[in-house]
Amino acid sequence: MTNQQSNHPGIEQFYKMKNIIWVIAVLVLVFLGDRLGGWVLGSVVENSEFRYSRLYRNNADCDLLFAGNSRGLIFYQPYIEEKTGVSTFNLSYNGMPMDLAAALIKDHLDRHEPPKVLVLDVTLLDQRMDRRLLTGFNCYTPYSERLSDLMRDSFPNDYYAGKVTHLYRYNSEVFQRAFYYLKKSDEDWLLDRVISPSLQKDVENQGVFDYDFTPEMLESLAAVVEFARQKGVRVELVVNPYFPPFAQKIGNLPALKMAIEKSTGLPVHDYSNSISGVDGFGDYQHLNKTGAKEYLDRLMKDGILELPEDLSSR
Repeated sequence: MTNQQSNHPGIEQFYKMKNIIWVIAVLVLVFLGDRLGGWVLGSVVENSEFRYSRLYRNNADCDLLFAGNSRGLIFYQPYIEEKTGVSTFNLSYNGMPMDLAAALIKDHLDRHEPPKVLVLDVTLLDQRMDRRLLTGFNCYTPYSERLSDLMRDSFPNDYYAGKVTHLYRYNSEVFQRAFYYLKKSDEDWLLDRVISPSLQKDVENQGVFDYDFTPEMLESLAAVVEFARQKGVRVELVVNPYFPPFAQKIGNLPALKMAIEKSTGLPVHDYSNSISGVDGFGDYQHLNKTGAKEYLDRLMKDGILELPEDLSSR
C-alpha cells in the first residue's frame, strides 16, 4: 500500500472492513465445522452398539442388570445368557465412581422396562475410583439430564467447553470405545489371561488394602437401592472375588459391608475369597473368563441371579 493510499480515509476503512469480514468468515467456518463434526461424531455415539449408546437409545431392556467398576465386567454376559436363557445388560466401566454409576442406573430404570434383578458390586465405593472418568461421558450428556447435572457440578470447565465446542465432547476414551463398538457387541469385554508368576510372587510385598469410602457414597448407593426397589426391582449387593492372597490384604472390608448394610438395609454377599487357585484370575482384582464362569455358577447356585419362574417361558 502506498503512502497516498494509506492517507486516504476511504481506503483505510475499506481494508479495515475487509479484515473484519475475513475474521467473521473464519469464525463462521470454524463454528460450522465444529457443529458438522459434532453431528458426525454424535451419529457414531447414537448408532454404536456400545452399552451406553444402547442405554440412551432405549435399546437395553434386560431381566438382569449389572453395575460396577472394572470388577463388574466379570459378570460375563454371554455365559449368563447361555446358562439362564434370560437377557442381561451391564453398566460397568473401568474405574467407575459411585455417583456416575448411580446416574446411569437411574437413567436405565427410567428409560426401560424395569429388570427383575439389579446386581451391584459394591467395591466401587472407593475414592480411588476415577472421578475424571465422568468427563469422558460428556458425549452422552445431550441424552441425560442426570449426567449433565453431575458433569456441570463436578467438572464445570469441561461441561461448558462441550457446550461451546461440540467436538470437545468426543475427546475421550469413552467415545473411542463407542467408535470401536460401532458395529459389534461389547458383551465379551473381559480379561482372557492368567495372572503372571511375577504378580503372584509380588503379592507378598503388597501393603494393607483399605476401601476409602465416604458418607456421600453410602447415601448415593442407598438412593439407588431405594429408587430400584420402588420400581419393583430386586437388588443384590455383592463383593466380587479377589485373588486369594490379595484378599487377605484387605483390612476394612467388614467395616465397608457393615456401613452398606446399615445405609441400605440389604445384606452384602461377600464373595471376595470364594474362588481359589490361580487359573481363574487375570490379576489381583479381576477374574478371567475361566474364573468368571466359576463365580457365576456360584451366584446361580446361591440364588443371586434367580428370576421368577415365568421368565423361563420367554
